[in-house]
Amino acid sequence: MRQIFTFLLLYFIITNSLFSQNMLLKGKVISKGEPVEFANVYVKGLSKGAVTDRDGGFSIAISETGTYTVQASMVGFQTAQKVVKIPSENMSTLVFELQEMDGGLDEVVVSGTMQEVSKLDSPVPVEVYSANFFRANPTPSIFESLQNVNGVRPQINCNVCNTGDIHINGLEGPYTMVLIDGMPIVSGLATVYGLTGIPQSLIDRVEVVKGPASTLYGSEAVGGLINVITKKPESAPLVSTDILATGWGEMNLDLGLRSNWGSTIQSLTGVNAFYYDNPIDNNSDGFTDVTLSKRISFFQKINVMRPENRLFTVAGRYVYEDRWGGEMNWTSADRGGDEVYGESIYTSRWEAFGTWELPTAEAINFQFSANGHSQNSVYGTTVYNADQYIGFGQLTWAKTAQKHGLLLGMAYRYTYYDDNTVATAKSGSDENAPSVIHLPGAFLQDEIKLTANQSLLLGVRYDYNSIHGSIFSPRMNYKLSSSDKSMVFRLSAGNGFRVANVFTEDHAALTGAREVIFTEELKPEQSWNVNANLVKKIYTDKGTFIGLDGSAFYTYFTNRIIPDYESNPNQIIYANLDGSAVSKGISLNVNAIWANGFNLTGGATLMDVNIEEEGIKTRQLLTERFSGVWSVGYEFFRLGLSVDYTGNVYSPMRLPLLGALDDRPGYSSWYSIQNIQLTKSLGEKWEIYGGVKNLLDFTPPANSIARAFDPFDKNVIVAPDGSVVPTPDNPNALTFDPTYVYAPNQGIRGFLGVRFRISE
Repeated sequence: MRQIFTFLLLYFIITNSLFSQNMLLKGKVISKGEPVEFANVYVKGLSKGAVTDRDGGFSIAISETGTYTVQASMVGFQTAQKVVKIPSENMSTLVFELQEMDGGLDEVVVSGTMQEVSKLDSPVPVEVYSANFFRANPTPSIFESLQNVNGVRPQINCNVCNTGDIHINGLEGPYTMVLIDGMPIVSGLATVYGLTGIPQSLIDRVEVVKGPASTLYGSEAVGGLINVITKKPESAPLVSTDILATGWGEMNLDLGLRSNWGSTIQSLTGVNAFYYDNPIDNNSDGFTDVTLSKRISFFQKINVMRPENRLFTVAGRYVYEDRWGGEMNWTSADRGGDEVYGESIYTSRWEAFGTWELPTAEAINFQFSANGHSQNSVYGTTVYNADQYIGFGQLTWAKTAQKHGLLLGMAYRYTYYDDNTVATAKSGSDENAPSVIHLPGAFLQDEIKLTANQSLLLGVRYDYNSIHGSIFSPRMNYKLSSSDKSMVFRLSAGNGFRVANVFTEDHAALTGAREVIFTEELKPEQSWNVNANLVKKIYTDKGTFIGLDGSAFYTYFTNRIIPDYESNPNQIIYANLDGSAVSKGISLNVNAIWANGFNLTGGATLMDVNIEEEGIKTRQLLTERFSGVWSVGYEFFRLGLSVDYTGNVYSPMRLPLLGALDDRPGYSSWYSIQNIQLTKSLGEKWEIYGGVKNLLDFTPPANSIARAFDPFDKNVIVAPDGSVVPTPDNPNALTFDPTYVYAPNQGIRGFLGVRFRISE
C-alpha cells in the first residue's frame, strides 16, 4: 500500500509539473482582417514572448499563474495590449487587432510652424528624438545627450571650467536657439551655463530644426533651433525616478511626480540633482580633467482644465550650480587669488513660461516667458559678475481658410544685461550703464495647400531692435509628398539674423589672461540659407522598417562676428567680418527596425565651413569636416534585457594656436567616443542599467592647456606691442590658455543606474 501511495504521489507531482510547464498562451495578430506576420507578442512581467508566423499566429509557453498584460507590437502599427488571467479559458483565443499609424511612425511636431502638425505634413523638416532615444546613452544633462544627434555637436569651450555650447551643422553655439516647450528660455548667459539642470525624466521629446528659423523665432535662431518639449501632466507617469552613478564618482538624480490639485489642475513636478566632488588629473597637467559641480534644479508645470478644453499651462524652473575647475590643490579660499589658479562659477537662475488660449471663437494664444540669470564667477584673478533678465510675450492667431493656413503673430522681447566689464560701461567713463534692448516684432505665415500632396509655406517677419534698428526676415518652404506619404521632398530658403553679446556668449572672452578688443561697434549678423530634404520610408514584407532622411544645406553669412585668437596671443579681437562666411554640406540619417528586436539609428554629415576675407579663405576653428553617429540596439524579449551600443566619430578640426612658435598640432586627430549599455527590466516598475562609457579611452593631448605650470603668466615677458617674447623658459612664446580644446577629458569609465516608474 505504501508503494502504491508513493507511486501515485510521484505521478501527481510529475504530471502537475508537466501540466504547469505546458500551459500555452495562443492567439492571432491581425490588421483589417488580414494576419500580421513577424509581430512581437510579449508577456510583461514574465520576460517571455514570441514572433507571429505567416498566419499571424503565436504560442507562448507559460509556467507561472497570475494576471499579466500581453502586448502585441509591429513597426508601422499602434501597440495593442490585453490583460489575461493564467490559467483561464481565453488563453487560446487571444486576438489582437492592430491599427496602422498615420503615415507610419509619424510624430507630431510644433517647432517648424509653431502649430501641432504631423511630422510628414510639416513643410519644414524637423527631426524628432524621443526620451527613449536618449536612454540608450544616459547622461546627467541634455547638453551631453545631444552628442548622438547627427549634425549636432556639444562643444567644450574651456579645458578648466568645461563650459560648452551646441553646434548645428558646424555653426557655433550662439547661432543655435534652445527652447523649452517652444519658449526662448536658454539664451544669452544661459547659452553657456543654462543647458544643464533640465530634469530628463520630464522630457517627452527633443525637436531639432537645422537652418534659420528667425522668421518665427527671431534673433539667435540663425543656425537652427532645439526645442526641448516636456511631458504633458495628463500623460506623464505618476512617479518616475532615475539614479545614475559613474566610476568617477558622479551622481545624478532625476525625479518626476504627477499629481492633481483639485478637479481642475494637473501638476507635474521635477527635480534634478547632480553631485561631483572628486578631483581627477589623469593627464598629469596639474589641472582637474573635469570640473567639480554641485547642482540642484526644480521644475514645476501645471495645466488648468478650462471650459471647451481651452489651453492654459504655466511652468517654472529654478537652477543653482556651484562649479569649479583648476589646479588640483585649489580651494574656495583661493577664489580670485593669484597663487593657485581656479575658475569658480556660482549660477542662480529662474525661469517661468506658459501659454494661455484666449476665450474667443478664434484660435488666439498668448505665450509668455521670463527668466533671470545671476552669475558670480572668477577666472583666475578675473572677476565676472553679471545679471540678465529677459521678458518675452507673443500673441498668435491661427486661421484656416479654404486652402490657406494663416498664422499671424506679434512679439515683444525685453533684455536687461549688466556686468562688471567694459560691455556695460559708458564710453570714456567708469559709470555703469546696463544694456537694455527692446525688440518688438510681427510675423505672418501662410501655408498654402497647392494640391493634395503639395504645399507652400510663405513667411515674413519684421523686428525693430532699439539699438540696431529694423531687421527683415523672409522664408519659403515647399513640400511634395507621395500619395502614401512614404516619400517627402522639401525645399527651404530663408534668412536669419543675430544680435551678438560677446560676454554672454563667448566664454573665451573671460578665461585666461587675454584682453578683449573691439575694433568697431558690432553690427547684427545676417545669413541666407537653402536646404533640400528628402525623406523615404520603406516597409518590407518581413516586418522591417527603414527610414532614410537626407539633406543638402548651404548658408551664407554677412557681418559675421568671428573672434580672432591668433593675431595676438594676449588678445581676443572682435569685429564684423569684412567678407563672407559659408557653411555647406550634406547629411544622411538612417533609422531601421527589425521585427526580431534589432534596431539601428545612424547618421553622417559631410560639411565645409569656411571664412573668406581679403580674398583669403580659411577653415573655421573647431569645426570638423565629417561627423558620424550611431545607436545600435537589440532587445531580448524573453529575458527582458536590451543592449545598446552608441558612439560618434569626428574628423580633424583646426585648433587655436598661440603663434608661429606654438609647437602643438594645428589640427586635432580623428577621434571617436563609444559606449555600451545593458538594461534589464524587473517587472513593470523597475529597471536597472549599466555599462561602459568611452570604450576606446580617448582623451585629448595632455598639453592642451598651454603653460599649465604658470597659469598667471608670472614668467611670461610681453613686448610693448602685446606679443610674447621667446625666452629660455618660454621658447615657444606661449601664454596660459585653456581654449585649445575639442573633446572631453574623461577617459573610460563604468556607470550604473536604476529607474523606477509607476504609471497609474
